[in-house]
Amino acid sequence: MERTFSIIKPDATKRNLVDPINQIIEKNDLKIIASKSLKLNKEQAEGFYKVHKERPFFSSLVEFMTSGPVQVQVLEGDNAVSKYREIMGATNPKEAEDNTIRKLYAENIEANSVHGSDSKENAETEIAFFFSVSELL
Repeated sequence: MERTFSIIKPDATKRNLVDPINQIIEKNDLKIIASKSLKLNKEQAEGFYKVHKERPFFSSLVEFMTSGPVQVQVLEGDNAVSKYREIMGATNPKEAEDNTIRKLYAENIEANSVHGSDSKENAETEIAFFFSVSELL
């Protein structure tokens, strides 16, 4: 069993899409083993997205991710990282496959409803950023 990390972003929580997104996740054989709602502060958002610090979109990404509540989750299943990336769809919803989360719910390339880890290593780092070991037992 592999684990990956997911964020249901402010655009989706604002539109009450947590349950429909979770249904897609579970329908695709990923189990939500930990989940919590929180509102990121600027320091948390900057820390989480520090790999993008030098990118031109960094400031607007931090502003967007702190604009409302998010749902952070740990997902588990066979090939969870690649499976969830497939379920999410392309970052740009215009390029996403039909019936993916981003094709169905994203508003644009930034407000694209979900984040998912891009590797097993990043999944471990991202999970540890938001969840303690005791929350994952």
